[in-house]
Amino acid sequence: MEKMSQEEIIEFLVEGTFTGKVSTINKDGSPHITPIWYILDEDNYVTFTTYSKSVKGKNLLRDSRISFCVDDQVPPFSFVIIDGIAEIISESDNLLVWTTKIAERYMGKELSNEYGKRNAFDGELLIKVIPKKVIGQKDISV
Repeated sequence: MEKMSQEEIIEFLVEGTFTGKVSTINKDGSPHITPIWYILDEDNYVTFTTYSKSVKGKNLLRDSRISFCVDDQVPPFSFVIIDGIAEIISESDNLLVWTTKIAERYMGKELSNEYGKRNAFDGELLIKVIPKKVIGQKDISV
């Protein structure tokens, strides 16, 4: 097992269509984890959207602490974990731009506008994960 460099972490996070997993804190202090689609913004922050009334949306509005994880399923296996604070943007003039970029990564260019519009509605939050701690490990099974 070997630590990833900052450059390798960024390359890993933008590779393919890995689904991220986000953990937020429920009202009772227990964890809530859910898969997400994401992209990196211009500062290389993990960026995703969620509905303000979803469990993760409500959790983040109450407590902005967040953990994010991506792992691959192919030997020799790698992963990135980011612990941080969610920057929550509830009113974004660019929400459609973000939802379309995210959709393009997972659904392709031809369906990105359709999925972008589907996900850019009133009540949708734009979330940026501001890292406090980042761990990247590669070649775990070597």
